Amino acid sequence: MVSRFANPARFMRASATVLPWAAWASVLVLAVGLYLGLVEAPPDYQQGDSVRIMFVHVPAAWMASAIYLFVATAGAVALVWRHPLAEIAGQAAAPVGAAFTFVCLATGSLWGRPMWGAWWVWDARLTSVLVLFFLYLGYIALVNGFDDPNRGARAGSVLALVGIVNLPIIKFSVDWWNTLHQPASVMRLGGPRIDISLLIPLLVMATGFALLFLVLLLLRMRSLLNERKFRALRLNRLPMREDRVERRPAAAPTLPSPARGGG
Repeated sequence: MVSRFANPARFMRASATVLPWAAWASVLVLAVGLYLGLVEAPPDYQQGDSVRIMFVHVPAAWMASAIYLFVATAGAVALVWRHPLAEIAGQAAAPVGAAFTFVCLATGSLWGRPMWGAWWVWDARLTSVLVLFFLYLGYIALVNGFDDPNRGARAGSVLALVGIVNLPIIKFSVDWWNTLHQPASVMRLGGPRIDISLLIPLLVMATGFALLFLVLLLLRMRSLLNERKFRALRLNRLPMREDRVERRPAAAPTLPSPARGGG
């Protein structure tokens, strides 16, 4: 099934069908999630209305880690099996993951100000997420930093695989070290500890963010595939033009006209 859509032409056809449905679904789910989180959800008994930042911050944090895992997996597939769309998928997902990570850091800073009294602290969770953001930037820089796109893709894939060690640090940092960040309250073995009135909007927003990622991923993959196609067409036309120039017959030399004598 996966190999069926490894063909760029098949992928372009399938993504053209999926894209509008995914776009409308993401808009609808995000609208419902924002309404539930900002209007219907009750304020927290300790944090008050500032807890509503959670409905953007937490799904963005989940997506930041999940997308990096996607980039690393795409890099592994590209290195081992030479999947024709794996490099495209990783390169398309990385900027989206960096954007989600930035949103996570920014909203975390806004949430931390009233809760901790500071915009930023060198908390283990915050620091490891900041490292994740730099890993995204490093991957993007490596991919675009070589004249040979294949070398850049390989270097980026290796960095993504090395950086995957940061994901369990992000997940378990609140358990391994004494941090200001609260421990996991949703993804835990004993089940969620968050009230259902807050859990439902949170899960709806997480679904909306996942759909938004799918839309942005498909758009960026289609754009990158079109860029590669255009680049390949240009490279194919250059030898043809050079060949035409070489085969063009040289113009015949013009002889000087004989001078007319006066009578």
